[in-house]
Amino acid sequence: MSRLNFANGRVEMVHGSGGRAMAELIDQLFAPAFDNEWLAQGNDQARFSLPTGKVVMATDSHVVSPLFFPGGDIGSLSVHGTINDLAMSGATPCYLSAGFILEEGFPLADLKRIVYSMAQASKQADVPIVTGDTKVVERGKGDGVFITTTGIGVVPSHLALSGDQARPGDAILLSGPIGDHGVTILSLRESLGFASDICSDSQALHRLVASMVEQVPEIRCMRDPTRGGLANTLNELAQQSGVGMQLQERRIPVREPVRAACEFLGLDPLYVANEGKLIAICPAEKAEQLLAVMRDHPQGQGAAIIGQVVEDSHRFVQMETLFGGNRMVDWLNGEQLPRIC
Repeated sequence: MSRLNFANGRVEMVHGSGGRAMAELIDQLFAPAFDNEWLAQGNDQARFSLPTGKVVMATDSHVVSPLFFPGGDIGSLSVHGTINDLAMSGATPCYLSAGFILEEGFPLADLKRIVYSMAQASKQADVPIVTGDTKVVERGKGDGVFITTTGIGVVPSHLALSGDQARPGDAILLSGPIGDHGVTILSLRESLGFASDICSDSQALHRLVASMVEQVPEIRCMRDPTRGGLANTLNELAQQSGVGMQLQERRIPVREPVRAACEFLGLDPLYVANEGKLIAICPAEKAEQLLAVMRDHPQGQGAAIIGQVVEDSHRFVQMETLFGGNRMVDWLNGEQLPRIC
């Protein structure tokens, strides 16, 4: 078996053919990077056991451009994104799968960097990648690399977090400042120079969530505000629960470099994507306790109570502005920042 040239080699069509070249790519890159007992079974599927509880499953495809950015890359992002989708149900993530679509001509050095970034993110989160697949498309019919990750987790039987559980009077909490990821991606894409002050918030939030649900099991629902940002996510929850929401702008944390970049670009931070923040809704009497739990965790030190759920048959999300007025926080119209995850 020949050795792959990771320094100067490129992905070729034969790497997706199912033959010797594909076996070399798997044996010399994916297997050592993702090494674990389940992957070592060498089958087309992984065989594993799950703890008792309700099984949850999530899948997400990642097409971010550029592939590498301050705070992460498409590899670590693909791990964090699916772990967070599982965690928002209160689940403990257990296993991941990974599917790669590679474009002919993509540098093997960049592929290796992405794969090992995924492996590091997986190991740091203690959620192994146990099975996967690779396909190669002709030059010009892809964009370097696309990654799809699927995750399986287990929710304790006593938890039933869901987007239809918000009730009038509930408090709305946010785990930290918004907009970092989307502004980082846009700055790099347009060569605007903001990236020196801003980096993506991409991170796996399952350990923060575990602390939250353990100490405040009365949480109604959680959601990570990715595409469409805080605004779209709250509109989704308002629709699911049949309620309105009233926010306070002064309480919504935004880092100053992000705020300045958004003003320069004509963007509203409420609609900018995040990859390492969460929204939680809980009964009002539990809000201060939950806030303290979040702030006690490294990933929630910037947490804030940003508003409350209200009775509203129109299911509107509104916000009291810094100037004392009230504005609608409507659904995103169109695509503000394409391909940010």
